[in-house]
Amino acid sequence: MNANMLSTLGAGFTHAALGSQAVFRSALRALAHPGQVVELSHDAQVPSHGHGASAALLLALLDPDCRLWLSPSLAGSDAAAWLRFHTGCVLVDEPAQAQFAWIGEGDACPPLGAFAQGSDAYPDQSATCVIDVMDVSAPAEGSTPRWTLRGPGIKDRNAIAVEGLAPAFSTQWSANHALFPRGVDVFLAAPQRIVGLPRTTRIEQEA
Repeated sequence: MNANMLSTLGAGFTHAALGSQAVFRSALRALAHPGQVVELSHDAQVPSHGHGASAALLLALLDPDCRLWLSPSLAGSDAAAWLRFHTGCVLVDEPAQAQFAWIGEGDACPPLGAFAQGSDAYPDQSATCVIDVMDVSAPAEGSTPRWTLRGPGIKDRNAIAVEGLAPAFSTQWSANHALFPRGVDVFLAAPQRIVGLPRTTRIEQEA
């Protein structure tokens, strides 16, 4: 990374510790309440590629011991340089090598089974994937939700509408859910908000 590139990178959180803690709390809230849309407030000068919510989330989660895989539109962009500079993370070439992955909107997401799945003894060694989508929201009253979610952290059920995600995702998610306690956890990220999908969550696709 040369000096000219460094000069064009945006800043991280104004107060690194406080900013990371606030975003981390939002991430925990999203995973503890699957399907709940969580606004992700932050003051980081996020890169021009990828959603700002995803960049801020990974800024809070990554450190120099973390291995990150980026989808093609992000791998050679300012997003890669920004995260490497601010977190010291290691970029890897293969999804199976990664502890975290960021898939840009419009990029093909590798099969969830291509990422580290952990083991029955060490389920925490699985990957966490951040997937950019066009939008994720609570369905309007009276409309048909795209997904109905059930599982731990959900009282009865949650309904969400997701735009910009490949139809094959719900089938892959069913296989991922069946692997519990193994399997990946996912954050769906719109530009300014996130939804958590821990592997314990069951997705029912609506017509």
